[in-house]
Amino acid sequence: MSAKKPDYYAVLGVFRDASPEDIKHAYFEAAQKLHPDKNVAAGETELFLEVQQAYEVLSNPKRRNLYDATLPPDIESNSVVKHEVFFSRPNLVRLNEEQLLYVLLEISPREESEKLPTPPLNICLVLDRSTSMQGDKMDMVKATAIQLLRGLRAEDVLSVVAFSDRAEVIIPASIETDRRKQEGRIQMIQPSGATEIFNGLKAGMQEIRRTLNPSRINHIILLTDGQTYGDEQDCLNLAEEAAAQNIGITGMGIGHEWNDIFLDALASKTGGSSAYISKPKDIQRFLVDKFNALASTYADDVILDFKPQEHVKVNYAFRLQPEGGNVQVETPMRLGPILRDMPLHVLIEFVVSPEALVDDVFILLEGSLKLSIAARSTPIPPIRIKLDREVRVNPSAEPPPTRILSALSRLTLYRMQDRARSAADDGQYDTAVRHLHNLATHLLSQGEHSLAKTALFEADNLERMHSWSASGNKDIKYSTRALLLSGVKEKGK
Repeated sequence: MSAKKPDYYAVLGVFRDASPEDIKHAYFEAAQKLHPDKNVAAGETELFLEVQQAYEVLSNPKRRNLYDATLPPDIESNSVVKHEVFFSRPNLVRLNEEQLLYVLLEISPREESEKLPTPPLNICLVLDRSTSMQGDKMDMVKATAIQLLRGLRAEDVLSVVAFSDRAEVIIPASIETDRRKQEGRIQMIQPSGATEIFNGLKAGMQEIRRTLNPSRINHIILLTDGQTYGDEQDCLNLAEEAAAQNIGITGMGIGHEWNDIFLDALASKTGGSSAYISKPKDIQRFLVDKFNALASTYADDVILDFKPQEHVKVNYAFRLQPEGGNVQVETPMRLGPILRDMPLHVLIEFVVSPEALVDDVFILLEGSLKLSIAARSTPIPPIRIKLDREVRVNPSAEPPPTRILSALSRLTLYRMQDRARSAADDGQYDTAVRHLHNLATHLLSQGEHSLAKTALFEADNLERMHSWSASGNKDIKYSTRALLLSGVKEKGK
């Protein structure tokens, strides 16, 4: 379209076949972000007026029909991201049994992304200060928090909450700050009390909301060394609230006493993930790396919205990069962020029933990708997604792409440890030992000798004592998760 006549569908970030409800919802979202009462950035008043004009035209059926008649043919393209899809097999086969099919989805910024400014941060550190944090852990946490504070840009916001069985706001969210006074308050944090994560998260959410803005990267970093008891569901409910407001959560656990299953579930509600810090000396590296990743965020929220297809099940989804982690299998699926220098890679496992394979082509999934890019004031048009495969009598001899073979190989290692852990939790120790032996064999074949030795050591523990070592299950889980990232970095066609 000409520069004088904007594409109203692109302005609102909807498809041309969007329903009146879709158009209304998109307008309210854009208007809330661009309203002059909330935004004073140069040019955003004009954008707000453009959004209003787009809504006035598209919400009126007669005006919309007249406008549609002036549009050129709909050639769907996205100027901000590109995506590729790789399948583990070129076709499905007519069989009287279920079939597995893997899909690797890669989403990356287009070259124009370099022109976008780096969005400001709105980060809250939610720090466990329970009695178990005393000593090196708390010293390193405080030193790193001060380091991060000193590295902030003028437009960034950093708030700090310390919690045990109650929460205290150490540094409130504010743009106008006295850095020296803030450093002093961090230095005064003293460990005491028990661990109640909900108190900390609730206070952290309140601070994030004080300067919440869609033009910022809004994120909570939870750091703990212990387990919370009785408030897990409250925490998960709060995470769902955070996701609805595009607030991300990262969970970081120190040592081996914390609940990684819970932190994984908590973070994945927002498209985030958990991290394992085995030694206090590594606290600084993990926190600094996370801050750098947030500062280099391109799209902070990528959502796959779809309607479930009959006779097909999305069985499993895992984000390979930029941060390895489980993706909750639900609609919509929060896939995670795209970084400027690291695309988003997600591997999805489908189970297809025999009843589905009647026609020559079967649709696995149909929906859209929706993105949130803080550096862009206007909405991002959704990307239509349609995953389908031919149905044949015989399987194709065509090999899977190298990229997906590499991803599947690495994911197999992670899922072996997952099965071993599940079996041990169910008291099936012989099965758990067998999974760990298989894992060790695969690790040795890939040159991962140290991790293979750890897997064999844990197999021996389970066989003799029916228990893991203090940190064994976390060592294996997060080490095999790290291999996923190294796998997708390999160049493949």
